Amino acid sequence: MTQTSGTRRPRVTVVVPARNEDVSLQACIDSIRRQTEQNLQILVVDGGSEDGTRDSVLKSAEEDKRIEVLDNPHRTVPYALNIALEKAAAEVLVRVDAHATVPPDYVARAADLLETGQWGGVGGVKRGVGRSRAGRAIAAAMASPFGVGGSVYHYGTKRQEVDHIPFGAYPVELARLVGGWGEEFTVNQDFEFDQRIRQSGHPLLFDPDLVIDWECRQSVRDLFRQYRRYGRGKVKVMARHPGSVRPRHLLPPVLVAFGGALLIAALLPGTDRRMVTAAAAPYPLAVVAASVATSRHVADPVARLYLPAAFMAMHVGWGIGFWEGVLSRVSRRGG
Repeated sequence: MTQTSGTRRPRVTVVVPARNEDVSLQACIDSIRRQTEQNLQILVVDGGSEDGTRDSVLKSAEEDKRIEVLDNPHRTVPYALNIALEKAAAEVLVRVDAHATVPPDYVARAADLLETGQWGGVGGVKRGVGRSRAGRAIAAAMASPFGVGGSVYHYGTKRQEVDHIPFGAYPVELARLVGGWGEEFTVNQDFEFDQRIRQSGHPLLFDPDLVIDWECRQSVRDLFRQYRRYGRGKVKVMARHPGSVRPRHLLPPVLVAFGGALLIAALLPGTDRRMVTAAAAPYPLAVVAASVATSRHVADPVARLYLPAAFMAMHVGWGIGFWEGVLSRVSRRGG
């Protein structure tokens, strides 16, 4: 059935950046169309997809006149968000990831919270969804404080002010006022944007009643690559916003540096390897303990076997990426 908001101004603009997302995008769009808040403008920003993404969205747009397809020739997420921000016709903008689905009351809840005027942005729980055995372990690891440190949006249960929200909802006027998303940030652009929202004097709210089901990486290798990109990109954000640095951002680089130092020490002649082993032992023991504690959230006993590798992929990937980012900045300055 064709739906339309008629001539009324939409209450909310929902934005979905997408590129080659044919496998997951339809479920995302269907969840948006099922919202209790029906007075929507739905902007899908296509970054030059080479699969069936665009055709799928155009078919949905024929059925639902609220859906518009916009082109993103730059292909990256921050450009997509800024293209949508310029076209937004509502007072509230809600970002939904192409790999995510949201419950029917998600948009209305987010809009209601923003319309109190207390918040510069609101977001909720980013709940990982695993399709493979490794993916189910990864989803559980990402919901563990040991895995993600102080990133409350992965596991929080209390409404609270935070420094970052996932796939947030924002007042359109405020998002435009702070300049939109930083187009030089190909990763971590949401965190960087949130820092400018907070610096403008507008706090961010985490509300666990808002839940985003998000398809996490489905292999440990892909998870490692993802967190390596995150760590590399974090260096640029920290250079722009040094006040945003938290212990959770620095622990993985320290871990990697310490592990590298121990490895070098173990290779040197005359080293007491028992001391090296004793110094190295706390982290693998912590990984084992966290894996045992987290295993109760993974029903499949075979999937549980992936938990140690998932934790290590997140920590080591981030740490290596961070040092790569540091070296890249140093080499550019030296050149």
